Amino acid sequence: MATALHNLSEFDAQQLPEASVLRKQSYAVIVADWNSDITYPMMEGAVDTLLKAGVPSENIEITHVPGAVELTYAAARYVDRFSGLYNSGYSSDFGIGHSVSGNLTPIRGSFAAIIVIGCVIKGDTPHFDYVCQSVTNGVAQLNAAGDVPVIFSVLTTLDKQQALDRAGGKLGNKGVEGAYTAIRMANITAAGNRYLVSDRIAKEDDEEEY
Repeated sequence: MATALHNLSEFDAQQLPEASVLRKQSYAVIVADWNSDITYPMMEGAVDTLLKAGVPSENIEITHVPGAVELTYAAARYVDRFSGLYNSGYSSDFGIGHSVSGNLTPIRGSFAAIIVIGCVIKGDTPHFDYVCQSVTNGVAQLNAAGDVPVIFSVLTTLDKQQALDRAGGKLGNKGVEGAYTAIRMANITAAGNRYLVSDRIAKEDDEEEY
């Protein structure tokens, strides 16, 4: 759906699991520092949405990477941690001033979902196309592996104003949408998301009788 027809910050909270479920889950947010005036508000939108949904602050881990191309590598390392293949610590004290800080003590164990946040703005050279293709294909390959959902919250815009409009501006916040999507996909196999067509038909028949 075109963003102009749907505000990125609007979603149906009733489609999310109970807070009691989310309190037991951990989420990773990977943010590119390139175009930080765009990506940091997106990151804050994602974190705020996770917190409001019931995810504890100590269960949200933030990692910074230089740019959008590096998002795939960082996400792959988090997938490795999900699989128990990578368990080394890191320091998230980057000395970057913004209102949401990464956890100083890394979370051990698995993540329910990974959100990658970036912004690529078209310039005068084909570099835009190469970067977009790189991060899009990388995230698609990670999702195809099926170990943990990797949510694509990367803006690819023709100019900076389009990015600002989608990073807390008039069209909402792509980071908020990313957090909502992460929660939905992390709980995709929950009972509330699954039903047999026969059960749905039977339910509709019962409702018609009344």
